[in-house]
Amino acid sequence: MAGSSYAATAMLPETSVLGRRAPLAAGATRSRQCALLPPPRLGAGGHRLAVSSRHRRRLGAVSAQNSGRFSLESNSELQVAVNPAREGSLVEVELVATNTGGSSLSLHWGALQQGRREWVLPSRRPDGTRTCEDAALRTPFKSCGTNSTIKIEIDDPAVESIEFVIVDEAQNKWFKNNDQNFQIHLRKTDVHQGQHSATAETRRHSAERIVRKNRDAMQLLSKPATSHDKDSCNVLCKKFFKLGEQEILALFLEEQGRAKVQLATNYAEQLILHWALAQKAGEWKAPPAGIVPPGSTLLEMACESSFSEATFDGLGYQAMEIELDDDSYKGMPFVLRSNETWIKNNTSDFYLDFSRKLTKSKEDGTEGGKGTAKALLETIADLEEDAQRSLMHRFNIAADLAEQAKDAGHLGLSGLLVWMRFMATRQLVWNKNYNVKPREISQAQDRFTDILQNLYKTYPQYRETIRMIMSAVGRGGEGDRNNNCMGGMMEEWHQKLHNNTSPDDVVICQALMDYLNSNLDIKVYWDTLNKNGITKERLLSYDHPIHSEPNLKIEQKDGLLRDLTNYMRSLKAVHSGADLESSIGTCTGYRAESEGFMVGVKVNPVKELPPGFQELLKFVMEHIEDKSVEALVEALLEARAEIRPLLCGSSARLKDLIFLDIALDSTVRTAVERSYEQLNNAEPEKIMYFISLVLENLALSTEDNENLLCCLKGWNQAFGMAKNSYNQWALYAKACLDRTRLALVTKGEEYHQTLQPSAEYLGSLLGVEQWTVNIFTEEIIRSGSAASLSLLLNRLDPVLRNIANLGSWQIISPVEVIGYVTAVDELLTVQKKSYDKPTVLVAKAVRGEEEIPDGVVAVLTPDMPDVLSHVSVRARNSKVLFATCFDPEILSELQHYERKLISMKPTSTDITYRETAESELLVASSPTAQNDQSGPSISLVKKQFPGKYAISADQFSDEMVGAKSRNIAYLKGKVPPSVGVPTSVALPFGTFETVLSDKINKEVDQNVQSLKKKLNQGEFSALNEIRHAILNLIAPVSLVKELKEKMQGCGMPWPGDEGEQRWEQAWMAIKKVWASKWNERAYFSTRKVKLDHDYLSMAVLVQEIVSADYAFVIHTTNPSSGDDREIYAEVVKGLGETLVGAYPGRALSFVCKKDDLNSPKVLGYPSKPIGLFIKQSIIFRSDSNGEDLEGYAGAGLYDSVPMDKEEEVVLDYTTDPLIIDCSFRNSILSSIARTGYAIEELYGSPQDIEGVVKDGKIYIVQTRPQM
Repeated sequence: MAGSSYAATAMLPETSVLGRRAPLAAGATRSRQCALLPPPRLGAGGHRLAVSSRHRRRLGAVSAQNSGRFSLESNSELQVAVNPAREGSLVEVELVATNTGGSSLSLHWGALQQGRREWVLPSRRPDGTRTCEDAALRTPFKSCGTNSTIKIEIDDPAVESIEFVIVDEAQNKWFKNNDQNFQIHLRKTDVHQGQHSATAETRRHSAERIVRKNRDAMQLLSKPATSHDKDSCNVLCKKFFKLGEQEILALFLEEQGRAKVQLATNYAEQLILHWALAQKAGEWKAPPAGIVPPGSTLLEMACESSFSEATFDGLGYQAMEIELDDDSYKGMPFVLRSNETWIKNNTSDFYLDFSRKLTKSKEDGTEGGKGTAKALLETIADLEEDAQRSLMHRFNIAADLAEQAKDAGHLGLSGLLVWMRFMATRQLVWNKNYNVKPREISQAQDRFTDILQNLYKTYPQYRETIRMIMSAVGRGGEGDRNNNCMGGMMEEWHQKLHNNTSPDDVVICQALMDYLNSNLDIKVYWDTLNKNGITKERLLSYDHPIHSEPNLKIEQKDGLLRDLTNYMRSLKAVHSGADLESSIGTCTGYRAESEGFMVGVKVNPVKELPPGFQELLKFVMEHIEDKSVEALVEALLEARAEIRPLLCGSSARLKDLIFLDIALDSTVRTAVERSYEQLNNAEPEKIMYFISLVLENLALSTEDNENLLCCLKGWNQAFGMAKNSYNQWALYAKACLDRTRLALVTKGEEYHQTLQPSAEYLGSLLGVEQWTVNIFTEEIIRSGSAASLSLLLNRLDPVLRNIANLGSWQIISPVEVIGYVTAVDELLTVQKKSYDKPTVLVAKAVRGEEEIPDGVVAVLTPDMPDVLSHVSVRARNSKVLFATCFDPEILSELQHYERKLISMKPTSTDITYRETAESELLVASSPTAQNDQSGPSISLVKKQFPGKYAISADQFSDEMVGAKSRNIAYLKGKVPPSVGVPTSVALPFGTFETVLSDKINKEVDQNVQSLKKKLNQGEFSALNEIRHAILNLIAPVSLVKELKEKMQGCGMPWPGDEGEQRWEQAWMAIKKVWASKWNERAYFSTRKVKLDHDYLSMAVLVQEIVSADYAFVIHTTNPSSGDDREIYAEVVKGLGETLVGAYPGRALSFVCKKDDLNSPKVLGYPSKPIGLFIKQSIIFRSDSNGEDLEGYAGAGLYDSVPMDKEEEVVLDYTTDPLIIDCSFRNSILSSIARTGYAIEELYGSPQDIEGVVKDGKIYIVQTRPQM
């Protein structure tokens, strides 16, 4: 694994040993047939010695250890653990050879007694041991997963140590310890008395690099406490109500733009919430059926909902969440019921006020502060004038506001971060005519950072934001120190320091030190100041201005440098949260003057620091200026990993540890940036290694880091594949790169969503320069590891594409076109637009489910939607050129053609383009050319209700259900026995219209008809209102009865058997399928081809969900090339929604020749970060008559809704057999291809097929003609 290399084989105490850096693995499963090799430890100096097959007992000197780790070869190591014995007792030695499972390793060994040079052969031997020429023992290792192990027991007290080499008998290879035999001491010696091993208590390193501990990547995992904490959340109203001795907490909050009510109580008895919504004072109005919690009962003017049981840290409580669908409500009145006892707020109803919702700014009549903790930001703005008096005032005000920020959730702390960041970047005044001592500033800093420390402990979901605040603020600490140099510039600076020190003083001090070191070159003094943003004008702007330049004498140099060096520590302790030396000193304690590592005043060290940590930090400081930074970065990351458990705990010195971690993080970034020049001509493996180092650093600074850690494991696996010359390593590494890049984009969007609105609103209130506000989020990202990582990815991308023969393009829909270039940010934002001339869209972002706008002839994007995504199918069906461009230079060049006419000609792997004349466009637009490209005329036939609410598969016909249902019924019994087809029933065409017209749904019907009139008049907001109205439908008794009979008659489980609440969940899913007829995408799609939307009928196909290991989509004719001799398919882990829906990342893709179905060829490995999984459940699939039409790709426009919510899982491909086991992969992909071929043969035409894999068995869930 990368510099942080991890292994799941922690069978030894986590120790470091002297010597070469040992390789580690990421715990990937090895297939005996053709598994991808697990990753080595990156940059490892693994040593392998192949000697004569004739065994030798002793060769040269011996390297003796008590226990430890030793390199074997590039992707494995030997781990040794000794359980030392008291005199006369048994000694156990355990040896683990990592990543060698299934190999033929043996231990060639003997024992040593005091005073004897020859091996003795112990009588107590592991099973399978044999003797070799009566001079040595040969014991085979036993496979244990990916590793091999041996346990030796020595009961002879005369034996002091065992000595051995390792032999791979199948390959005739011998492995030694740096040209020496391995030797392991068994008995305690005086030197190690009281210790378990020589290395268990101390960390040792070679002169060149430290040895990193074995860690599984997931030991660094950090996840938000709850999904609620993960999202941007703004608490708009919080109320506590007493319930006798207990209480209930009521929250009204905004989360990702949605208004929610959350209730929690410690009341012991089961509670019922009797509640309503109010649009005016005193009103009780029943809520819409679509928003009530499952199992609720709607009454005439209210609703009754049961609380759910929950636990937190072992304590039980009752909770409920209600998501509102309308912003017109003013509040929520409620009372509580326990059995037959009604509980009120004294004698009144409880009431949760919604009036604190975000409102429009009173000053300018426009919306301001949306997506922010607006009240907090306005308070900050009101107090800014006082804060400008001094940094002491600013930090004290920040401390006073911290509680309000915490109550506002993530947005509140984001607001605090923005304010502190404006301060740190000198956008705000630091001092305005107020004298304050350094000690007073430090005390204010201490107070503020102590509060932040406590929030960091208590609210882990906010740690990432709190870290950034602390980095902007600085640590605080020792403030008053003297320099005794009087007169001129030094005297002026002295006065400034004593009256109002600021972060500028760190720069001034450094400038003076540089000036002295340059032998008093005044130009050097000004260079240092100017590089850090300090000009003559700024020096003069201080309350105690600095007019003079330094004018010192050379004989003062040594004494002043010593004084300034020590004083710099004090300044950095106060002002800098990211200074490594001062942070180390605070945590470890300074030694006395002139004792080498860390000099200065003595301070109290952090007691919980791990053994050997100071020596590790010493290594860091000794190598801090190294030109080659690899060893330094490894040590910095090891230090971060070592203190991580303390950062997640409750250390009394947590604040100091956080600042140390911030400093280590910052030093990694600067070191990596220093290495860019070295990487200019580096091999791809070297760049991959640095990517893994930077990625680990980013993961250690990120709160929700599971996806980043999975990316990290992927890079280590890719590195191992490259080292072992696996023929598709570059293709796999490209998938890792795409996933990592996607993770960075997601992180950037998260920052922009949570921080940029606060920066814009607070910046406008404080008068911050607009250019600073505009780049606020960008600068936050630049200050972290994400920017370095992005640069490395960009450097590696073209290298991988070249090695993998990917070219610069992936052609999804190959069409020759001529059009005018238009660049847009997102295809989504222009999908409803109509262009009046042929247009080539260059879109930065394409999600995969958009419509292609009228008039567009080509869509070119750096994004990577699946080849079988909705937009890809749309492009092919509409004869639109659609392609992904991997080369940013080509994209940039295309964007420079803005408004110019270009001609584009695709091949199978490339696109040629050139600027052209309008005369060519006229030829392409001629009536003959248009006739050649015109599609068939399409129309819908209105369907009638057949008089049955539910039908079984043997009743499916084109008058009752769509092609989806009919095809499934047709496949039953006709596909090969190895292929499963789920049992199905359906709600036929006309069922929705019949339910809507039922007298029990009269109000809903009237509402829908009214909304449809609005829609026909062009009020497209009515689409959302119609969907919500449909969710209020009540199921006729006959529908429930008939559906139950049909499902049970086919052997399907009836949801109602699990309780009324389960049926309500099923009914809600059915209504959501019907409502999807009014999805924006579906509605505008029918308008585009002039279909009568009223004639579109929606049947509902009901199936049991197969809990899939994998899902796939097959096109039996390759859609990219049009080759009907070749099958193309895409596969994802989990359910197929991540493939057919707009989930980011790419699926595994492959092709297979129809005349060689046993030889699938992988085109691309998966980069999707998320998989969807579900328990046994029912899914309700949309089946419209719009999916039957030739020339109209209606499939995928409408929703299929599972009764239960899918679980989102972050995917780790390094343990997925489809990725790491070639034999397994070949078997699954061949089975998918054979199934596609069989179904195509059955229909006699190309098919678009969806299916899943469960326990190796193929199931088909639907098929349709390929468009």
